[in-house]
Amino acid sequence: MMMGDDVENGNLGPYLDRPRTFPNMRSKPYTPLISEAIRDGAEGFFKTQYGTISKMAVLLALVILSIYLFRNTTPQQESSGLGRATSACITVAAFLLGALCSGVAGYVGMWVSVRANVRVSSAARRSAREALQIAVRAGGFSALVVVGMAVIGIAILYATFYVWLGVDSPGSMKVTDLPLLLVGYGFGASFVALFAQLGGGIYTKAADVGADLVGKVEQGIPEDDPRNPAVIADLVGDNVGDCAARGADLFESIAAEIISAMILGGTMAQHCKIEDPSGFILFPLVVHSFDLVVSSIGILSIRGTRDSNVKVPLEDPMTILQKGYSVTIILAVLTFFGSTRWLLYTEQAPSAWLNFSLCGLVGIITAYVFVWITKYYTDYKHEPVRTLALSSSTGHGTNIIAGVSLGLESTAIPVLVISVSIISAFWLGHTSGLVDETGTPTGGLFGTAVATMGMLSTAAYILTMDMFGPIADNAGGIVEMSQQPESVREITDVLDAVGNTTKATTKGFAIGSAALASFLLFSAYMDEVSSFAREPFKQVDIAIPEVFIGGLLGSMLIFLFSAWACAAVGRTAQEVVKEVRRQFIERPGIMVGLRFQLPFTDYKEKPDYGRCVAIVASASLREMIKPGALAIVSPIVVGFLFRVLGHYTGHPLLGAKVVAALLMFATVSGILMALFLNTAGGAWDNAKKFIETGALGGKGSESHKAAITGDTVGDPFKDTVGPSLHVLIKMLATITLVMAPVFL
Repeated sequence: MMMGDDVENGNLGPYLDRPRTFPNMRSKPYTPLISEAIRDGAEGFFKTQYGTISKMAVLLALVILSIYLFRNTTPQQESSGLGRATSACITVAAFLLGALCSGVAGYVGMWVSVRANVRVSSAARRSAREALQIAVRAGGFSALVVVGMAVIGIAILYATFYVWLGVDSPGSMKVTDLPLLLVGYGFGASFVALFAQLGGGIYTKAADVGADLVGKVEQGIPEDDPRNPAVIADLVGDNVGDCAARGADLFESIAAEIISAMILGGTMAQHCKIEDPSGFILFPLVVHSFDLVVSSIGILSIRGTRDSNVKVPLEDPMTILQKGYSVTIILAVLTFFGSTRWLLYTEQAPSAWLNFSLCGLVGIITAYVFVWITKYYTDYKHEPVRTLALSSSTGHGTNIIAGVSLGLESTAIPVLVISVSIISAFWLGHTSGLVDETGTPTGGLFGTAVATMGMLSTAAYILTMDMFGPIADNAGGIVEMSQQPESVREITDVLDAVGNTTKATTKGFAIGSAALASFLLFSAYMDEVSSFAREPFKQVDIAIPEVFIGGLLGSMLIFLFSAWACAAVGRTAQEVVKEVRRQFIERPGIMVGLRFQLPFTDYKEKPDYGRCVAIVASASLREMIKPGALAIVSPIVVGFLFRVLGHYTGHPLLGAKVVAALLMFATVSGILMALFLNTAGGAWDNAKKFIETGALGGKGSESHKAAITGDTVGDPFKDTVGPSLHVLIKMLATITLVMAPVFL
């Protein structure tokens, strides 16, 4: 029986019912077979989920093909002889390649995590530092593959179009117009990332919520206890919801940023009449190539040691990870300055490269500050989470109130940081000395693009820290299920708590980069509308009623999307809760025997793990469709309807203006909502972890039960809706780029 069939039929028996004992340790379940069940469940769901996404991608590709076959062409395309059919085929091919590469990026993240978890759990028996090293290097391998694929995919596409279209030869397309042909790649990556994040997020949090509500709250058994029927589904969810989805997410972030920066670099070089514009166009690819090198050095700087002291961690894992991040940042600054001097030097403005280097430095500092801010609000070593944990001592309600207020407060400083970054980078670019033929400074937007590249110049290391979280979480689950000594579980608990913080910091980083990238993509959208409409499109006036309505619709889209995604987790979790309760009632033998006295294989009845896996898999695939379709269809429908209205009222660009307002307001609302949801969810989770260390009564206390409630509320916030939102705002930007002809 194939693994996909196993998941669909809820049949994990072949993996969970085999003998699970070491020859010399009959009381310990055989850990690799537990990891096999997790691996096969994750791979089966991935296969089914991406089969569904691929069918939707093919359908959307046909829609794009139909639109491009009947759309208007730009003056640049007409002058180069690029017909509608060729343009349509190029856009569809780029879209499908972007979707394929995004899917592969997600698969790599999942493939590595389901194999590294058992190795980390084994290493935790020997040394905390060795377990940390294995988890970091496993996450690092995934991260390097994801970033490498983003760079290679765009480079191959660019080179193919360059040669095939005879760019810069007489009568053909100019190299400065070539990046516009790559927008389909970014849309394909965004499309897959959104559905991967939605489906995986619904899966992981529905299983987690169901397992916690019945197992920890009602039955009082530990997290990842083998008696809990939802425990395998929960561990599978960590891989499909965090590793696979985050791999696709960061791939999409990097692809969108590279393409938007290439477009803006080409446009600026064209306006400034720069003799050789290739350096400004290829600069983003070079920066991310260096990212692979500097992040690799940062990852390898974390070294392990084999010692027998498993009782006390050698050093705070977060401190070790931050040292590696510091190494990566220092090297990133050096390589960034070298890259700008190499590629962005021009005799028209000899000092421009230095200004752009400083723009990159602004981005790198912004990334570091974002990581620090998110760590401050989500790490239980700091005051906000400890205050949240203290609120649990007075009940469930006060915990929820404190968590919501913490999340709302956490939006302030990041927004100020983003604002300062955009203004600083724009000013540095504006004063770089690059001017167009009329003498007007033109480097402002490109300066912001360079700052975004600086922020993402350590993306591989940031993604490494993110992948570390679910691998450590899974390792803790395997240790718990295989009934390892408490000292081993203490190590994995510490790694898991740090993993919660690193996952939260990565999400904060992703939101910051999404904000900067969306600003660039918005500018690229306005440039593209100008090209198609053959008239200037420099500003959007929200005093026009229709344009203001477009902004309202954009903000509403964010709230409606969030509501549907949260409701999807809630509905799926209800099914899991009912199933887990049913098994505890109908199979009382599951709970027979004292924990840690009877081996797992000696319980009178075994839980039906496969049934929970099947419930969550089918429900998450079903539930991801509605919010995903809302995100794709809304901007197209709004733009088309207002285009028709503008045609009858004598406003030819009304559709494009309304979509611009929708995009602008959705980006602003989405950034704030994602910051709130991610931070509140991470803080609730680590407040629970803080109490589990023994504070405020420890495990099983009333404070702990209140903290579990807060963590349950925060689960869909931080792992389903929050991550999906920063994918959504970038997808809205790329879909408007691709569908711009529909609005004119």
